[in-house]
Amino acid sequence: MNISITFRHMDASEAIKEYARDKVSKLQKFLRQPMTAKVTLSLDKLQHVAETQVSSGGAHLEAKEVSDDMYASIDRVIDKLERQIRGTKGVAQSKMRRGSVTLRTTPAEGESSVLDEREAESEASDESPALKAKQPAMRAAGKSSKT
Repeated sequence: MNISITFRHMDASEAIKEYARDKVSKLQKFLRQPMTAKVTLSLDKLQHVAETQVSSGGAHLEAKEVSDDMYASIDRVIDKLERQIRGTKGVAQSKMRRGSVTLRTTPAEGESSVLDEREAESEASDESPALKAKQPAMRAAGKSSKT
């Protein structure tokens, strides 16, 4: 885990540096691979800005937060990154759960797809005349039977 902290337009404080390092290092528990993080803390006019870029394997996440307090900016930027990590992790897990059989892919031998089952059901309902209901004849809108 590699975390670099940069200060812009403000004096470097050991307390803020440790606070940011502790908060960012807690993100590692959500990631599978070692992470590299770049944290930029700056003062823009009277606003405290915290920008963070996190890379872990193929995942690249960024967040930026502006507030009146540097500690609040750091907390909010970490919350944003957590949300991003959980979102990408959920997408990856759902893809893994879904497996290889989807509506668009063809199944392997011995497997039946959802589309095959639906086609079989519709064919079965077409064969039995008792299940068919009479549909009332509808005229097209705008056309009248008068000539």
